[in-house]
Amino acid sequence: MTDTGAGGSERKDTEPLEPPAPRAPSDSPAPGADTPTSEIPAGAPATAASDIDGVRFDDSAAGGFLSGSRPLAVPDVPSPISARYLFPTEKYRGEWRRHWIHLMPWYIIGTLATFIMGFASGLLMKWESDSRDTGLMITIVAWLAILGFVGWKILDWYMDRFILTNKRIMLIQGVITRSVAMMPLGRVTDMKYAQTPMGRMLNYGEFIIESAGQDQALRNVPHLPNPNELYLQMCEEMYEPEAVDEREDDEEEELLEAPEKKDAGADA
Repeated sequence: MTDTGAGGSERKDTEPLEPPAPRAPSDSPAPGADTPTSEIPAGAPATAASDIDGVRFDDSAAGGFLSGSRPLAVPDVPSPISARYLFPTEKYRGEWRRHWIHLMPWYIIGTLATFIMGFASGLLMKWESDSRDTGLMITIVAWLAILGFVGWKILDWYMDRFILTNKRIMLIQGVITRSVAMMPLGRVTDMKYAQTPMGRMLNYGEFIIESAGQDQALRNVPHLPNPNELYLQMCEEMYEPEAVDEREDDEEEELLEAPEKKDAGADA
């Protein structure tokens, strides 16, 4: 390698050039660079902090599996109907009745029976016969029997519960004769929900749950409300139970701290 001096003469170097020494990392930003938004530990690769902003994992309470979804509003304690079927070591997550669309056929039957009874009663009142009173009595008894059956179906709907805990899902049915179907969450191999166009408008769906066993006592559960939120809650319970426990512990701590803050403000 040759260098040209001030007088134009050439000078030949006889010793090889040494490689440049690595520059020690500096805490100050490079000239002309923007101030970094976060600190980079010493010895880390020289990467601009602005290049990694926005791609960090959000592990806050707002992020996670259910980020952006609307959580279901469930009671803190089970109702007396479902509490008798829970054992002490499992954690209650919520219970739901079927959507009101489940009663729509019985509403229609009760309404039609009322109109038919009124129409038949009007005709019998105009009928001049000795058996008019008997026919009117039979019509009223039949109408009351139909309304009683519809009322029984409404009571049956009220008593039914779909229950979720940290260990299993249950479906309780019946008023006099009770039926309790149960499936452990660990045995669920596949789960999906389906919504018809009417279900999407009214926000209900049918859950289809597959398990490892052949005989499944709880496979098709129609007319469950808020199917998307319920589906996410069940999936989180199966795959991220620690996140659910941590979130509920935080909520309990906030509830316990709220009265203390209120009392402290009153004393001040």
